[in-house]
Amino acid sequence: MKLEPRDVSEGSFLVEFPDSSESEANRLAVGLAARLTRVPRRGLLDAIPGARTLFIVFEPRLGARASFVALIGRLVREVGTATPESRRFRIPVAYGGENGPDLADLARVRGMAPEELARRHAAADYTVAFLGFSPGFPYLTGLPPALAAPRLDRPRPRVAAGSVAIGGPYTAIYPEETPGGWNLIGRSSVRLFDASANPPALLRAGDHVSFDAIGEDELRALRAESAARAAVGEISPSGDPLLEIAAPGLFTTVQGAARFGLGASGVSAGGAMDPVALACGNAMVGNPPEAAALEMTLSGPEVVFRRDALVGISGADLPARWNGTPAPEGEPFQVRSGDRLAFGYASRGARAYLCVAGGLRPGRPGEPSRRLAKGDVVFRESDGENPTRRTDLPETLPGREVTVSVLPGPQQSDFPAEASAILFAASWKISAESDRRGIRLEGPSLPLRRAPDIPPEGTALGGIQVPANGQPIVLGPDRPVTGGYAKIGTVVSRDWPLLAQAVPGATVRFRAAAFSDSGRG
Repeated sequence: MKLEPRDVSEGSFLVEFPDSSESEANRLAVGLAARLTRVPRRGLLDAIPGARTLFIVFEPRLGARASFVALIGRLVREVGTATPESRRFRIPVAYGGENGPDLADLARVRGMAPEELARRHAAADYTVAFLGFSPGFPYLTGLPPALAAPRLDRPRPRVAAGSVAIGGPYTAIYPEETPGGWNLIGRSSVRLFDASANPPALLRAGDHVSFDAIGEDELRALRAESAARAAVGEISPSGDPLLEIAAPGLFTTVQGAARFGLGASGVSAGGAMDPVALACGNAMVGNPPEAAALEMTLSGPEVVFRRDALVGISGADLPARWNGTPAPEGEPFQVRSGDRLAFGYASRGARAYLCVAGGLRPGRPGEPSRRLAKGDVVFRESDGENPTRRTDLPETLPGREVTVSVLPGPQQSDFPAEASAILFAASWKISAESDRRGIRLEGPSLPLRRAPDIPPEGTALGGIQVPANGQPIVLGPDRPVTGGYAKIGTVVSRDWPLLAQAVPGATVRFRAAAFSDSGRG
């Protein structure tokens, strides 16, 4: 069977199956991902099936791309003879109204009543092709062709959890509140993802799903029941409570290392926006480079310490006051129980890190990056302190204009030559709508040869996707695991921190790079 690998970033590539139908390619991708991740393999970080591709993430220092391509070639025959397992689920849905704001427009374009569209949607039998976009998000095949609809020209910044949607030939359910570009036709009460469960996703590839239409009152009751069950199942944190949030700042979260291995369940690797700044702060206090810390965006929090701790501040210039006086800069300092540390607004850079000796306790894999609120308590991971500390690690904060290198994207051929010329010639402004999922850019519209929708496939940090409005989005740590928009390029990993530290309104310029000079191992 023919395999075609396509480079995406220095540490990732896609495998296509050009001689296979979409259903067969999807089955191969799902089976290969399961086999590749069943046994730990040196250098392999994740294997993520898409609609008709397999996305491989690897550590270039530990594994060669060619060896993984050869391994996949050897496994194809084994996967091709396997019989996939499946289960059946019935999911209640309240169609239309506030639950499905796009239902009426979709029905009108198709010349049918909204009730008829809902009836046809509920009458179909669906199969989970793969999970992606967000934790537990199921891409369901089996949608009647008459109901297929292109994704929105501009994705919504927020889609409610439980929303039932149509995107191209797929239907799906949003497990959590996230941005999204699909057409919303209803809402369900089913909890599709639980970070404390094993496995964390309710559905898996190959499962069969059908929908039962219900009313608004029944949906409200089912959602209340589901929320009560989830609250009972929550585990209270234990350990060493280190600090309390007195004021949260604009967007303060706990971030550390990217955590791979759950991509097939739709879980993004996440991690700090600026891993270089995080490593610098951790070096001050003797932690490993990726120990979790407070990531503070544009304006910082005020925290009250409950324990003595050695701390260090790195990244953006967020002026900090320690018990009312300026906190030390560029060096660690010892805080005592009851001390207050208050951060102001960033004068340079976008993200700063408060690192603590022993590190902070990160959330569970798959939990969204939750903005800390007033009264939240943050726990320390370990009491241990490493006496070996460094304060001389390089750290660069950008000005109001940054230039980053871009590798060819996996769908570069979907764009006319004019699009690449515009991408590299234009000055792009960072939108205020940017976040950890993606840095949205404002500038000239990039033309496409055709509609930007593609069969969903795995995404890489720094991928530059282009929705129908032509405005690029550079994908961040909390990006969708799989995405259905064409990608014109990928920002090289060494330049990503420059984007992470660029503030809204800053100017971004791109320069072309090739895989031969990107530093890929």
